[in-house]
Amino acid sequence: MSEATMTTTCEIARLGLRGDGVTPEGVVVPGALPGETVRVAPEEGTRPPRARLDAVLAPSPDRIAPFCPYFGTCGGCAIQHLAPAPYAEWKRALVVGALARVGIEAPVGPLLDAHGTGRRRITLHVRASDGGPQAGFMAARSHALVPIDHCPITEAALHRAPEIARRVSRPLGGGGGKPLDVQVTATAGGLDVDIRGHGPASDRARQALVLIAGELDLARLSLHGEVLIVRRPPEIPAGRSRLVPPSGGFLQATQEGEATLARLVVEGVGKAKRVVDLFSGAGAFSLALAEAHTVHAVEGEDGALKALDRAFRETGGLRTVTTERRDLFRRPLLAPELDRYDAVVFDPPRAGAEAQSARIAESKVPVVVGVSCDAGSFARDAALLVRGGYRLEAVTPVDQFRHSPHVEIVGVFRRPGKKR
Repeated sequence: MSEATMTTTCEIARLGLRGDGVTPEGVVVPGALPGETVRVAPEEGTRPPRARLDAVLAPSPDRIAPFCPYFGTCGGCAIQHLAPAPYAEWKRALVVGALARVGIEAPVGPLLDAHGTGRRRITLHVRASDGGPQAGFMAARSHALVPIDHCPITEAALHRAPEIARRVSRPLGGGGGKPLDVQVTATAGGLDVDIRGHGPASDRARQALVLIAGELDLARLSLHGEVLIVRRPPEIPAGRSRLVPPSGGFLQATQEGEATLARLVVEGVGKAKRVVDLFSGAGAFSLALAEAHTVHAVEGEDGALKALDRAFRETGGLRTVTTERRDLFRRPLLAPELDRYDAVVFDPPRAGAEAQSARIAESKVPVVVGVSCDAGSFARDAALLVRGGYRLEAVTPVDQFRHSPHVEIVGVFRRPGKKR
C-alpha cells in the first residue's frame, strides 16, 4: 500500500473534551491543535473515528514544545503542547460548555492555577520483564506499560517513586504473577506507599517489605490498605490541622489545589453558622470550615471519618466537628435533615451525586457549595439544584490536574430571598 493511500491531509477545527484535535468532519486526532494542517493515518474501526498524527504540516502559533520525554507515549498528560493562555481558556470552556448543555447560564470565572509544586500522589503500574520489574504508566488507550524514570509533573519527593515501586514489588513477585499498582504519596512525614493487586501476602513477604520500608526511609507502607509499618506519621496540612489520611484514601491531587478549594468553600458558605459537609472524605474542607463554623461531616468510609475526628481533636481552637458514617448514594440526607443547617457543602466522586442533589433541591438550605472534578457530573447536579429553585451565582474552575482534561469546579448556589 502506498503512502498516499495510508495517509491523508486535513485541517483541525477545534479541541475536543479530552484535549484531542478534531476535524470539521469529527475525526479525533490526538496531538493536533486548532488551525493546524496535519497529515494523519486513519485508524480502522474506531468510534468516534480517530486518526494517528503523522506530521504537522502547518503548526498553530499556540503550539509549544512538550517538556516531558514520555509525552505522546505515556497515557497520562493529554496536552503539554498548547501555550498557557489558550490552554487556560480551553479548560474554562469545558465548564462553560458542560453548563450550556444542561441549559444553565452562570458567571464562570477564569481558571485558577493550583498546580503548586506538583502532584503529591502517583499510582504506578508494575509489570515483570526479562530485566526485572518495570514501573510506569499505561500507554494511551492501551494496556502496554511505558516504564518511566520519574514523572516531571509531581513534587520532587516523588521523583524516586518508580524506583520505590520496583523495590517493593520484588517480595511480591515483581509484578509477574499478578500485576501490581503502587500508590506513592508525598507527605510532611515522608513518602506513604500502598501496594494493590497482589492479595494476601506470606509472612516472609511481609517481613521483607518492612525491611525495605526502612531501607527506603518510607513514612508508612501498606498492602491493600493494611498498614505493615509506620515509621513516621504521614501527615498532610489541612487548614491549621495535621491530618493523617487512611492508607490509599482519597486525597486532592496537589497541596495547592486542596488549599484553593478549601478557601473557595469557606468563602462560599459565608456567614453560615451550621454547615453540613457531604462526601467529606478525611475532612480537608471540614477542618478548614471548623475554624469559623460548626460542621457535621458525612462520609461512607469509616477510616476517613476516624482520621478526621483525630485531626479535629488534636487541633486546638476549632469549632465543633461531628461525624456520621452514611452511604450517601443509597441513603442521601433528606430535606428535613438538611434544613437543620445554614449551608451545605458537597464534594462527590467523579460520577456526581444525583440522589443527594435531588434531596438538596427539595430543601430550604439558603446556600449550597458544590465541588466536583468532572464538568459533566457537576452540570447534571447543578441542573437538579436549579430546577429546585437555586440560582448558580458563581462558578470557579481550578486547575490542579495540569496538562489533563480534568478540571476542578467550585459552584455557589443560593436560594433567592433565603438568609440565615
